[in-house]
Amino acid sequence: MQLFYATGIENNLCILDTAESGHCIRVLRMKKGNSVNIIDGRGSLYEGFINNPDPRRCEITITGTIRNFEKRNYRLHIAISPLKNQDRFEWFIEKSVEIGIDEITPLICRNTEKPGIKAERINTIIISAMKQSLKAFRPVLNAAVPFGTFKDLNITGRRMIAHCSAAGERKSISQVYEKGEDAVVLIGPEGDFTSGEIESAVSKGYQQVHLGKSRLRSETAGITACHSIYILNQ
Repeated sequence: MQLFYATGIENNLCILDTAESGHCIRVLRMKKGNSVNIIDGRGSLYEGFINNPDPRRCEITITGTIRNFEKRNYRLHIAISPLKNQDRFEWFIEKSVEIGIDEITPLICRNTEKPGIKAERINTIIISAMKQSLKAFRPVLNAAVPFGTFKDLNITGRRMIAHCSAAGERKSISQVYEKGEDAVVLIGPEGDFTSGEIESAVSKGYQQVHLGKSRLRSETAGITACHSIYILNQ
């Protein structure tokens, strides 16, 4: 199934933006009358056909709609420190969207080396990964937040902080998480969370978890946490 992304679909008419139109007409060489599928990022999958194959403003006539396409019965929010290597952070974004995630927050921690992210580029990666993995819900990329601010937020669901410190009693995600629960997982930077950050998160109801015996890079830890929640919900 070839998916295109568009917003603002009204009166059974969809107009693809310049990038999507060019991909559809110039790259894929689709013609008038060809069937297409469109996602809007809000959970709807639209079926339709091309009525005007303009490579800058392709028009689609909508013939059917599937609401809440492949909607999961849980929400996953991962707050993860930006990384010094932007490519690795973007890899985490791409793979977590493919597996299934609802919200991503860049978390500025004591040991975060490079707090900036390229939000516009990351949102482009999110849309591309949605289409690749046949998802209709677009994950939210939040603005970067300091650790102290984030841990004080009143977030519902199972709260977990994944770290490598042996000082606290850590359990596996499967020991603290139950199928169908909403979840938020904190993933630290290359230097891990500080003991103070761990203690402050625990004081706010976060449970300490490990991701296995191996010491993982931050981006791998994020993917592992995301996949663990996915598997536990199968």
